[in-house]
Amino acid sequence: MKLLPVSLGCDKNLVDSEHMIAALLDAGYTLTDDEDEADVFLVNTCCFIHDAKTESIDTILEMARLKDDKLKALIVCGCLAQRYREEIEKEIPEVDAIVGTGEADDIVEIVSRVVSRKKASASAGSLHNAEKKDRIITTPGHYEYLKIAEGCDKHCTYCVIPMIRGPYRSVPMDVLVKEAESLAQQGVKELIIVAQETTLYGVDLYGEKKLPELLCKLSKIDGIQWIRLLYAYPEEVTDELIRVMSTSPKICRYIDIPIQSGSDNVLRRMGRRTCQDDIRAVISKLRKSMPDIAIRTTLISGFPGETQADHEETYRFVNEMEFDRLGVFSYSAEEGTAAYEMQPQIKDDVKAGRRAELYELQQAVSFETSQLLIGKEMTVIVDGYLPAEDVYVARSYRDAPDIDGLVFVYADRELVTGDMVTVRIRDAKEYDLEGELIDESAE
Repeated sequence: MKLLPVSLGCDKNLVDSEHMIAALLDAGYTLTDDEDEADVFLVNTCCFIHDAKTESIDTILEMARLKDDKLKALIVCGCLAQRYREEIEKEIPEVDAIVGTGEADDIVEIVSRVVSRKKASASAGSLHNAEKKDRIITTPGHYEYLKIAEGCDKHCTYCVIPMIRGPYRSVPMDVLVKEAESLAQQGVKELIIVAQETTLYGVDLYGEKKLPELLCKLSKIDGIQWIRLLYAYPEEVTDELIRVMSTSPKICRYIDIPIQSGSDNVLRRMGRRTCQDDIRAVISKLRKSMPDIAIRTTLISGFPGETQADHEETYRFVNEMEFDRLGVFSYSAEEGTAAYEMQPQIKDDVKAGRRAELYELQQAVSFETSQLLIGKEMTVIVDGYLPAEDVYVARSYRDAPDIDGLVFVYADRELVTGDMVTVRIRDAKEYDLEGELIDESAE
């Protein structure tokens, strides 16, 4: 029986999809990317913001239209299934099973019931079994995401994650190390650490933050050459974490710290547990310890009640901090959150305008930073090849997959995806670099 999986949304969702796919393959299913061949459609959905919700709904509707006598099951999983179960049941009757975020471990049983023509229904209340870690790699293979925790306890006023994913639950350290060892044996060289919040790892299991210890253990795994840290909340970045990052050669000098705003007034309304001075302090520590560190952040433009003065304060703060990487999202009003009821709500054109201004500023900052890299030698990991341009696509330690820049590598010999090579940067744009392969054998 053939399975066609579709994973939408964030990298954390991708990890969940990989676990479900692995379980179904172990149960005898095979994979296909051909809609006409599929017996089972499996859609893992996202509903974090409006655009993600729309994409998920459109994908489900498209697959529902493809249903015929041959297709035995249309399974909807993930965040949208968890949050809008009744609506999906009512509005899209073609869906055969709705599987919330806590039921991934039951996917084989659920699909089996559906294909035998027994309508499946999963309870929305159980928690994910954090110790079940078999998975199939769906990334290019040389990098993979390691999800170290589920859920969140922060309850920021704009965020639906605690309602959908539940409280913060760390995966036991020995389980994570075993999973990372398995990924390394499959050829993974770059391990990307993810969770709703990575910096609180271990507090629920061990009574204290254990991310530094986990990173040290992961660094000892043969085959893993880069370890990249995402979703680190600024107020939870400790001196011990900075020390481990600065002293381990395998941990990338890169950190993703979502600050969401540069205005203290807006941060308070967001329910964030930090302020400008706190953010300045942690960034100063990071840069003092690792002068070459690349710091990424994200912002929300047009949060309810954000005044023009608040926006200008954020603009000045971004200009002052000179983040290496920055993403900006227009505020999305999500039902059930405290911010949904806040007034005044900002008009869409104002959100978009403020977002554009922040991006324009960041473009100038990024260009200046990139120019400083011309002439330098950098290690990059090869992600692919563009035959029309005869150039390889790679990333440096400064670049996470899909969200940051690229390094276009010109080489006089064939490279293979996953190769880690040294290049000399010869040109730089706002976000991307160009480099020439250095023939290390000649040196």
